[in-house]
Parts: sequence; C-alpha cells; structure tokens
Amino acid sequence: MEQRIAGSILERDIMAEMRDGTMLAADVYRPATGDGPWPVILIRQPYDKAHAETFSYAHPSWYAAQGYIVVSQDIRGRWASGGEFSPFRHEAEDGYDSVEWAAALPGSSGKVGMYGFSYGGLAQLMAASLGPPHLTCICPAFCTPQLYEGWAYNGGAFALSFNLTWALYLATETARRKGLSGYEATLWKSIQSMHDWWQWLPMESFPLLRAHDLAPYFFEWIDHPSYDAYWQRWSIERVYSRINIPALHIGGWYDIFRDGDLRLYEGLRTQSGSEKARENQKLVMGPWYHNPWNRVLGTCDLGDAAASCVDDLQVRWFDYWLKGLGNGIMEEPRVRYFMLGENAWRDDAAWPPARAEPVTFFLHSRGRANSLSGDGSLTRQLPGDEPPDVYVYNPRDPIPSLGGQSCCIPGVTPMGPADQRVVEAINQVLVYTTPPLETPFCITGRVSVTLFAATDVPDTDFCVKLVDVSPSGRAINLTSGILRAKFRDSLEHPLLLSPGTVYDLRIDGGSTAAQIRKGHCIRLEVTSSNFPCWDRNTNSGNNPMKDTYADIRVATTQVFHDRTHPSCMVIHGWEEH
Repeated sequence: MEQRIAGSILERDIMAEMRDGTMLAADVYRPATGDGPWPVILIRQPYDKAHAETFSYAHPSWYAAQGYIVVSQDIRGRWASGGEFSPFRHEAEDGYDSVEWAAALPGSSGKVGMYGFSYGGLAQLMAASLGPPHLTCICPAFCTPQLYEGWAYNGGAFALSFNLTWALYLATETARRKGLSGYEATLWKSIQSMHDWWQWLPMESFPLLRAHDLAPYFFEWIDHPSYDAYWQRWSIERVYSRINIPALHIGGWYDIFRDGDLRLYEGLRTQSGSEKARENQKLVMGPWYHNPWNRVLGTCDLGDAAASCVDDLQVRWFDYWLKGLGNGIMEEPRVRYFMLGENAWRDDAAWPPARAEPVTFFLHSRGRANSLSGDGSLTRQLPGDEPPDVYVYNPRDPIPSLGGQSCCIPGVTPMGPADQRVVEAINQVLVYTTPPLETPFCITGRVSVTLFAATDVPDTDFCVKLVDVSPSGRAINLTSGILRAKFRDSLEHPLLLSPGTVYDLRIDGGSTAAQIRKGHCIRLEVTSSNFPCWDRNTNSGNNPMKDTYADIRVATTQVFHDRTHPSCMVIHGWEEH
C-alpha cells in the first residue's frame, strides 16, 4: 500500500532475495512528481529502515523529493528482514545483492549510490569491495576501514563505553525479535544508567548481555584482544584495490571514527583499483561527534558555521555522479575541514595540508608534574638533567573520561569538548603546558607522543590528551590516545613488560584541526587510564576484560625526560601571522 510523505510516495516492506534465499525488507521512496527514470540511493543499517539513520540525516522523503528513488533496507536479522544477525558477517555479499536488486527496481535509471554513517558507512565499503556493476558512487560517513584498530580497540585497549552501549543498543532489537518485551525495557533503562555498570568485572560475564544470549558478538570481541584473523577478515585496508568508485568521506573531529575516516580517505586516494577512483575521493571533516551533527557539542556552541551541511553536500555529490549534472562539486578542493578554535571552514588540496610541518615539544619538570598544580612544562628545547615524574595508577579508582572521542549517546558516553580541569586536579595525571603563545598556531594533522617510561607491573596503559588552554584557565580537550604497553611493538603479537625497564613508547594521539589562539597554551596530559572511554588495564598482564577485582595490581610509573630520554609530543601545523 502506497503512502505519501512530503514530496515522496512510500512503499513499505519491499522484499529482496539474497543469494542464499534470505529475504531482506526495504522501504522504497519515490518522487511524487515526474516520470523518471530516477537514480537510486541505498542506505543499509541495523537500526530500523523506518528510521534510516535520521539521527543526523534528513528523512528519505527529502532525498526522494530531490529526484531519487531512496531505498532504506534492514540488514540481515534486523527488524523486518529475515536471517540471523551477526555484525558485518554478511554485509559484503548482501550489499552486493541489494545494490543489484535496487538497480532493477521499476523506474530506476540503473545507477545506484549509497550513503550511511557508522555501521551504514562500513556496509557501503564492504559492498563496494565486491564491485557490484551498478554501484556508481558512495558516501561513507563516520566509519573506519578496520574493525579492530579504531572500532573495537585503540592501541590495544578496548573501547569500552562505545562497545558496551552499542552492544546493549543492538540487543534491544534482538530482545524484541525474541518476544522479550519486558527485558527490552530493562535494556533501554540500563543504557540510560550506564554509569552504574562501567565498573563491572569481569566484563566477560556482563550480566545484561549474558542473559538470553542476546549479543554473543560482544563476547567474541573480548575473546580477540589482538589483531588476529577474526578481525583481519573484515579489514577494508586489505582490499582497497578492489574498490573502484568515487567516494565522499565525511567525519568529525570529536567522533570515535575520526582517524578511521582519515585513513580510509587516504587509502582509497592512493590504493583504489582505478585511476578514476583514486582521483575522485573527497574528504569533509566537521567539528561534530558521532551524532547529532550540530553546532552544539556538550557545553560548547561552535557557531552557525558548525551546523550540518551533509545532506545538501550529498545531494550535490549524487547529482554529479548519478545524474551527470555539472554542478562544480568536483572542481572544488579535495578537502574541506573545520578549524576548531577559529570555528570556520577551510579548504585544501590535501590532508594534512602541505604547509603543515612537524613541531616537537619536549616534556620538562623538576620531578613534580603531577596535576595542574605541578611544575610540568612543554618547550621546544631539549631537556637537560631532569628527574623523572612519578605517578600511581590504581585500576579500582581510574581517571574519569571527560568528553572525548567516544560514541554514541551524549550524556551517557564521553563525547565532545569539555573543561579538563577536574581531571587535571588529580595527582595521578601528569600535566605539561607551554607558555602562552605569542602568535596563533594552527594544528592540522596527527598528534604523536613519545614517552620514555618504566613501571613495576607486567602491563599498563599510557593515555595522552592534547588540550587547548585559554587565558581564563579553561582547558578544552582536542584529541586523545592510548597505548596498552604490551602492544607497543605489534597489535598482533603482544609482549609483556619487564618491570623497571625503561621503554621507548610511541602513542598515537589522534588527529585534529585546531587554531590555538594568541595567549592560549598547548597542554599535554599523561596518565594511565581514561575510563570508561577505554577499559581500565588491571595491570596483571592478562586480558583486563576477563580479570576480576582480585587480579588488579597497582602500578607505580615513571616518565623520564632528560638528555638520554627526551620524551616529547610532535604536532603538525604552522604559525599564523
């Protein structure tokens, strides 16, 4: 039965048969006026086809009114679709089959584009990796080319706040399918009260997900803490050469998949299987966190320029590639990014911009960099004979996350900019700050930290955070990173520490674009937990997600910064005069 919504005609529950006979359901929106044929744009995700990721996108009827057949499909095992759900397991083959099915819909021009963010972004890439003949272009947003590094784990540490809440969110629909409406209500309530659950150990026995076997995949993620074959089978990085279509990449500086978006753009720009694809990759990096894409992030209002431009941009992209309209989008610079601090958009031919040069800031102190009240500093001068800084990390009392690049529910998971002074007041956090800048400095690119450190346990974490400090003292986080020390040499082959040995540790602090204004300071925080953004290392050397409170060990850690051990932070950018 047809239904009119805005400028579209909707047909619900149109079924597509996959190669193994499984039937997937879609809602199909058509333009209410005109005779076609029309190009098709397809979105595939696990969050209900009636929703169509309108967390941040315009409703499918809006896209249909722009002259497109819009197909919103429930993936396998979700909502109205048949089959069993297992994240990502079937998205390549099902994506291929769905594209070819959509291309043959009545009124279709035969050209298909895809859009979607997060799961919907990776679903596009998996489909594209098999090369469906009618797939013409994609718009992967807020996603990553690898499900291990940058999705489930970062530097070997489990992205707890994201993965736990996401698994619970997915489990609500599984409970619905199993007729467990009362338990579905329990899950929804629990998601909103996650602060009562972060401290659970061992996480492998997490009761809300063990009950009714609603999310077995969550425990699979725990069982595979290194980058092994379980994760490698889904890596888009291993199949860049099989993707041969233009892509518009969209991400946000406070999103959990920020660095994945950047890796994906660069990977397809240099390794796609055709020159056409390599030459037609575009990147847009806004200021946003995972959702919604808005000018307001937490307590910070970034102004009118920060409002989402994604829907209009996607229509221009599809108009060019699916309709052949010469709207100038491909003559515009490849890269558009939002400069935090300046709160304005900038264009460039590349990311990072060619003018960005590495600048090294060395850590200094007289041995008391502990907390905001300590004597830690950052300068461009090499250290001399300086004593190390010492701090204690107790997993029973981890350093709390304040904002950051997590996902996906504001107020529940740590997302976005926040004043870090509450954290910086804790003695277990080392704080290093530059003098006030005499000229503005634009950071554009990756932040990397080298720490010469020793500890008295077989494994621990090293967390870093880049902070913009205003003259008033307000300290806003820009980006952060973590390294689980046993993964210091390899994400595939962990190696425990020798207590007391000084190690040269390289920590990826993530990427950003931020103007540090005149009179502001650049700050680096160093500690051993950022919880619950990442799970807390129990310091035992075991898988922390399988440890109990009885396995916890307290770590005493030294960070060295002297002639022999020049701990430092490298940022990329330039001074603006």
